[in-house]
Amino acid sequence: MLVDFNALPDTSRIWIYQANRSLTPEELEDIKQALDDFIVGWTAHGSELTAGYEIKYKRFIILALDQTNASASGCSIDTSVRFIQTLEEKYNIELLDKMNVSYKQGEFIAYKTLVEFKNMAKNKSVSKKTIVFNNLVANKFEYLNHWEVPAEESWHSRFM
Repeated sequence: MLVDFNALPDTSRIWIYQANRSLTPEELEDIKQALDDFIVGWTAHGSELTAGYEIKYKRFIILALDQTNASASGCSIDTSVRFIQTLEEKYNIELLDKMNVSYKQGEFIAYKTLVEFKNMAKNKSVSKKTIVFNNLVANKFEYLNHWEVPAEESWHSRFM
């Protein structure tokens, strides 16, 4: 069941997919429709899943699942990953590569490989105060409060 992202409880499970580039307005509209269609039919062992999403900065797809009535199963998670893979193929973007880092440079969202980010930290091109996106957050509360944080407050701190 598709619900408004803001209506989901803070305990909702979160998956964050970061794109390697900004999405165009046309792509965003198409992806929103595809997400709507996917979530409407998303189930776990025949039970309807209550989920929503938001897209931030034309780059991040945040999928949230209220596990109050039904939790994600291995099969339902696999189904969501296959859906994300179809988006990757259709729009020629990377969404599943977890070895990349996104961070803010003013209002711009930068996207670098982990190796590049480590080198930038070493060379002081990014600092402990650089705003990074901690895509490892597990639930909506963590997403709302600990997703966009200074590098020193995230797993990224190990490179500073």
